[in-house]
Amino acid sequence: MNLHEYQAKELLKKYNVPVQEGFACSTVHEAEEAYRQIKNQSGSSFAVVKAQIHAGGRGKGTVKESGINGVKVAKNIDQITEFAKGILGGTLVTIQTGPAGKVVNKILVAQDMYYDGPSERKEFYLSILLDRTKKQNVIMYSTEGGMNIEDVAHDTPEKIFKEWVHPGGPLQGFQARKIAFNLGLSGEAFKNCVKFVTNLYNAYVGLDCGMLEINPLFKAADDKIIAVDCKMNIDDNALMRHADVAAMRDTTEEDPTEVEAGNHNLNFIKLDGNVGCMVNGAGLAMATMDMIQLSGGQPANFLDVGGTANAQTVEAGFKIILKDPNVKAILINIFGGIVRCDRVAAGVIEAYKTIGDIPVPIIVRLQGTNAEEAKKLIDESGLKVQSAIQLSEAAELVKQAVA
Repeated sequence: MNLHEYQAKELLKKYNVPVQEGFACSTVHEAEEAYRQIKNQSGSSFAVVKAQIHAGGRGKGTVKESGINGVKVAKNIDQITEFAKGILGGTLVTIQTGPAGKVVNKILVAQDMYYDGPSERKEFYLSILLDRTKKQNVIMYSTEGGMNIEDVAHDTPEKIFKEWVHPGGPLQGFQARKIAFNLGLSGEAFKNCVKFVTNLYNAYVGLDCGMLEINPLFKAADDKIIAVDCKMNIDDNALMRHADVAAMRDTTEEDPTEVEAGNHNLNFIKLDGNVGCMVNGAGLAMATMDMIQLSGGQPANFLDVGGTANAQTVEAGFKIILKDPNVKAILINIFGGIVRCDRVAAGVIEAYKTIGDIPVPIIVRLQGTNAEEAKKLIDESGLKVQSAIQLSEAAELVKQAVA
């Protein structure tokens, strides 16, 4: 589950991670009031306006309707008003959203961190995620933080440092000091960085993050180390331990069909192909997608209905798949181990009758317990449903359907 920047920062504060303070705003009036509070607290007339969407590259991104970038620095309340009007409700297109972009429903009005002080200001990069190859958490960091971190990773990979941490224990003190040292810090900034990295790692583990990225990790002119931006992803499987975090979910940022599938306890991921798939079991689903590709089609989705497919789940699956106008055929591939094939067949027939006429060919391949009985049920139903027992049969029918 992805979180917005303002949500992630609130969670980090609970772990004593210093963050750029700000206020999430849904209206221009709220943005103006937030600016007044920030100005009173900081004494600075500068503030930053940031679009809140589940995508990176906001600083270089552009709002379609106004041409304004997704991150702007305002010098006065008039500019706050101008930027808030230009960003809120608009469609922000970034390198990560694709040309369709994402609608901005909230902005973050935050304090400006580029205040004057005795030392040099610097931007770093730091992220924590799981290295599945080494089966350890890895902290990736670089002295080259900011908007062009992707270019740094591509052009100068030697500037990206990595520190692995065994998941069975905490981040060791010497590891935190090594990170601060490699970032070129000294004195008070060094000490602050050690505390920052230690607390950030504790947040990563404590919140069951899948990924936690700080870019930029900012060294202010007074040697404070601050998370100016934060991208956080929470492991869905751990949300039952974090009711407060689960409540932060923003379904408006997710694919509507995936949200609907989740409401029916279906595992669904939308793809770009022309053959809809409905399968029980993730392994069989991936094998089915491979088979569709080899038959000349392309899978339009990944849909795992689980081990207890019935008329209700099949009907919900049909409706979700048929929302995709690119689908030319639907393949149902069920292995009847836990569930009997004849029950699944009866469910398919019932769902078909409930929905009414389905405009694309449906191929049903049932294998396992009572597979022959299931084929007979479908063949005698009088519906436009083609049945198969062998995978090769289903492949041939898919090939004919998309030809």
